[in-house]
Amino acid sequence: MPIRCEIVSQDRMVFEGDADIVIVPGSLGEMGILPGHAPLLSTLELGVIRVKNGDQEEVFTVTGGFIEVQPDIVTIMADASENVEEIDVQRAEEAMQRAKKLLEKEAPPDPDAYLRIQAAIKRSSLRLKSVDQYRKRGQRSRPPGMGASK
Repeated sequence: MPIRCEIVSQDRMVFEGDADIVIVPGSLGEMGILPGHAPLLSTLELGVIRVKNGDQEEVFTVTGGFIEVQPDIVTIMADASENVEEIDVQRAEEAMQRAKKLLEKEAPPDPDAYLRIQAAIKRSSLRLKSVDQYRKRGQRSRPPGMGASK
């Protein structure tokens, strides 16, 4: 009997469906949630959520948030989340380049601005790495002429 999984970001329902296992980036490491799991509340780190049901797997990026587990449902309240299949690679590359250029000019005097730029780089990097690693085979992970960022 599967467990129900709901992934909700601030602006939309990202995923809703049944799962045999949900794997999330918990604050203390990766966690696998199976049907009948004991109740749990935890924070999530920047990383990848994998939802497996039978031979199907859906993969989502997450930039943090919370997970609530009950024996029959997993609810993920994400700061931001998206299906890896929906990631716009060109937009992610551009966001990464903009953030890197801001840091190359000179470090922002405001510590909060510096942290926002670092967070943008981490988010873009996660999105690009997730596409390379998890996007279904046969689909182009990068536009022609675009190499992997370092």
